[in-house]
Amino acid sequence: MTPVKRRRRKKPSPRRARSGGARGSLRDTLVDAALSLIARKGPQGFSLREVARRARVSEAAPYWHFADREALLAAVAERGFEEMARGMMEIWSREAEPVERFRALGIGYVRFALAHPSYLRVMFGSEVPDKAEHPALKAAGERTFALLVQAITECQAVGQVRGGAPEDLAVGAWSIVHGLAALLVDGKLKDRVANLAEAERLAHTITDLVMLGLAPRA
Repeated sequence: MTPVKRRRRKKPSPRRARSGGARGSLRDTLVDAALSLIARKGPQGFSLREVARRARVSEAAPYWHFADREALLAAVAERGFEEMARGMMEIWSREAEPVERFRALGIGYVRFALAHPSYLRVMFGSEVPDKAEHPALKAAGERTFALLVQAITECQAVGQVRGGAPEDLAVGAWSIVHGLAALLVDGKLKDRVANLAEAERLAHTITDLVMLGLAPRA
């Protein structure tokens, strides 16, 4: 392959726009309580009344911030995307080469899913069917996806990923890595993956296969 001129890496700077004020607020306390219940019962297994009890506030308190249960779950998903984007930015800060950064983002996605399964289930579950009805959630998801698109664009710029619409390539890569993450979180691979070390090994393998599929055509 013909050597290509190395371009200066453009560091992404997505703006973070929380819709609920500073951490430590009642809103965040309610989101924390919802996360705890999701971990125990799943996204569909609790009510706003239970959230209020777990947060040790009045039963009316959740309605000061959330119109209904779906709005609370949207806030959980929003925070999940923000946490995921923060992890992606940390990868960006330590990986200089575009292809290594892109590979690390894929592995980081699986690590995030295994560390935060409650987030993953709400971020991509059916409990919030239309993100457009929750603008802050929609924006958080779009910012996170934009980081993946930028990573692919930078790989294309140095000839490490084939040409094509980066958004389409990002969807393809995301689908594969997310599929692995969901299978691991839901315990569908427990007969093949017995521990975190084996999950990480599999994440490396799948990410390498994604890179092989995205490689420039001869």
